[in-house]
Amino acid sequence: MEVKHIGAGCGVMIFNEKGQLLLGLRTSDVEKADSELHEEGTWTMPGGSIEYGETFEEAGIREAKEETGMDIKDLEVICVQTDKNEHAHFISVGMIAHVHNGMPIAVEPEVILRWEWFDLDNLPKNIFSPSKKTVECFLNKKFYMG
Repeated sequence: MEVKHIGAGCGVMIFNEKGQLLLGLRTSDVEKADSELHEEGTWTMPGGSIEYGETFEEAGIREAKEETGMDIKDLEVICVQTDKNEHAHFISVGMIAHVHNGMPIAVEPEVILRWEWFDLDNLPKNIFSPSKKTVECFLNKKFYMG
């Protein structure tokens, strides 16, 4: 019998000087997408699982570097949410990075095909559900979304 567990994850909103949000296109290959929530082929902000012993901010900084090659700092927690489906259940923390250096590159091109900047009023329709909730919390000034 499969043992169910709750995981902890994070996502980081990174904006450029034009106020555009950074999103990466996840591969549609189930074997390579590396997501317990299985939302392959969606757009996502940098983020992932929080490792044992990490603060939210440490996890966000690590994940952003691993996925985009960018150095970020001065993270602020803006929301907490519950993300679950038939595959997994996560408690996710949404953050904003107030400082970043470098341009995003697809460090793991087998997982994230490319990174692009989007205007908040012109986001793609197929956004990874935890990322979508973080954007909704940001826009609606909500701290929690179940």
